[in-house]
Amino acid sequence: MKTTARVLVALTLLSLLSFSLIDRAPAAKAAPLDLSGEIHGAPFRIRVPEVWNGTLLIFAHGYRDKADHPGEVDNRNAEVAPNAALEAPLLAQGFALAGSAYKDNGWAVGDAIQDTKDLALYFRANVAKPQRTIIIAASLGTFVGYKSMEQFNGIFDGALCLCSVGAGATRLWDSGIPVYLAYDVIFGIPPSWGTVGEVRNDIDFDTEVLAKLAPELSNIANFPKFEFIRLVAKNPGRGITPPPPPAFYPGWAVTDFFFITEARAELQRRAGGPFVQNLDQEYTLTAAEKAYLAGIGLPGPVVDAWLAQMNARRDIAAKPSARNYVRNNTDFNGKIKNPVLSVHTVIDPLLVVANESAYAETNAAAGREELLFQTFVPGGIGHCAFTGPQILTSIGAIDLWVRTGVRPTAAQFPPALGFNSAFVPPPF
Repeated sequence: MKTTARVLVALTLLSLLSFSLIDRAPAAKAAPLDLSGEIHGAPFRIRVPEVWNGTLLIFAHGYRDKADHPGEVDNRNAEVAPNAALEAPLLAQGFALAGSAYKDNGWAVGDAIQDTKDLALYFRANVAKPQRTIIIAASLGTFVGYKSMEQFNGIFDGALCLCSVGAGATRLWDSGIPVYLAYDVIFGIPPSWGTVGEVRNDIDFDTEVLAKLAPELSNIANFPKFEFIRLVAKNPGRGITPPPPPAFYPGWAVTDFFFITEARAELQRRAGGPFVQNLDQEYTLTAAEKAYLAGIGLPGPVVDAWLAQMNARRDIAAKPSARNYVRNNTDFNGKIKNPVLSVHTVIDPLLVVANESAYAETNAAAGREELLFQTFVPGGIGHCAFTGPQILTSIGAIDLWVRTGVRPTAAQFPPALGFNSAFVPPPF
């Protein structure tokens, strides 16, 4: 017992010190280096500290709205860290940083995977060969993290996936149907928006959807109705406290409605048609959820009537070719070749924490459990709502895992920083 305790303490100390480990790192050309450019049309940036620890961190950013409506401008900045404030401490700790803006904004998952791989190869050819290359991925970028771990052994040595899309894209997009269907049952979707199964291909969230949605959200009398929508969609997860935490409403609805309207329309154009379906869905609420709704003014008969209307419309079918387009690059087989560390806020309104249980099941079915470690942040409210110390701790943990081959333990994610590695996410 004492020996085990000493080992855990040693690993924890090594994790905290791992940023400063310099193990004969290769010399970068003209370090310190700050290099920008394009690779096959994808803007990139590379930063290398004067004293490099041999680890290259490549950041795979999340979804960026495509400028496809008047007045919009594409963000084409190549970010090298989850937020700019982390660049200086990561460089000071010896990490080389790189990031791609991808060739396109929007649902550019195929581009994101290829552009991140191209950036890793460019670094090797034009800067130096890293001893370790680790993907730091957030949100949509976690498609890059998971798929690269399945496909590119020898290029990437590990991945840190923050607020991940672990269920895969087809299940993820299908999970947006209850929100939209419940909204249609209660408030009605204008014909100009399209249908629940197929939004209009050029719908504009700001001028069309938000113009109708914002007044509905601001009317306090509608709060119970939006709570029904939230709960039937299992957001942030079944069994995670029926009333929303402070500051959750109405932000969750605004975020979700952007993705189930304008963002879905952008992907529909790429896919060549509707790609969501609800043929295997069933819409239910628990007794506790119904009691909560009754307590805020929604009688049981009204709730049951809405559920019945929703269940009568489980006939939304995808266009097969469009669904196959979405499935490509975005559904996982779990056959990862190198370590993956996943960190998720428990109260995430966009990519609910149940994504982690979905990915754990996929990973276990592939027999690769020893290459996955998941930890959680119960106090983080919002999508990717991590603190700087939480991200730095997680980067230190994946770097140490890749360096040593020793899988992390809960001791490396202290509760004092807001972690809870014992949390069990609800099923997807």
